[in-house]
Amino acid sequence: MRVLLVEDDQMIGDAVAQGLKDESYAVDWVRDGQAALNAVEIQNYDIVLLDLGLPRVDGMAVLRAVRAGDNPVPVLVITARDGVDDRIQGLDSGADDYVLKPFETRELLARMRAVIRRKGGTSSPVLSNGAVTLDPATREASVNGAATRLSGREFALLRALLVRPGAILSRSELEDRIYGWGDEVESNAVEFLIHSLRKKLGSRTIKNVRGVGWMVSREE
Repeated sequence: MRVLLVEDDQMIGDAVAQGLKDESYAVDWVRDGQAALNAVEIQNYDIVLLDLGLPRVDGMAVLRAVRAGDNPVPVLVITARDGVDDRIQGLDSGADDYVLKPFETRELLARMRAVIRRKGGTSSPVLSNGAVTLDPATREASVNGAATRLSGREFALLRALLVRPGAILSRSELEDRIYGWGDEVESNAVEFLIHSLRKKLGSRTIKNVRGVGWMVSREE
């Protein structure tokens, strides 16, 4: 999944970006409100982590502009503004949830997962196509009850496919969910990861649609 982190504090941004990467999120980090608006114009994100006290364009103005453009991307506000009026204003402007600074990375990750589930119309914490089950909290995949621990990028690729079983994702779409800005895209990384996942989960887990991309089938 791809995350836009909008945070102008270097120390907080470094910590959050690293925590997200450790959990296999592709992270794009910008440090002002105008850069955030530019980013959401050119890139599709699974969630935006938005600070409010930003240079150039205030975070609340960014939030209103995103919603005014009918962009449904989930927005999780991360801020030190702890007043009730501030929280009400943010929620009424289109924020999906709030995390108050200082926070633990574990709480931020849990709130992100909850927001993404709600936006996806499900309350279940796991992803499944009926045959393969993936638990984002543990990064374990299960087939026929047998659980297997995945590497970070194996998890990221399988998660991208299981979000929409039956949908075909191209190489560039999968790379988009694995790598953030500035990350070096390794040659044949997608093929290597799919080969590794098939060895762990079974050769029929991920199907190749020749010339188009890869998919996991929706099982009954």
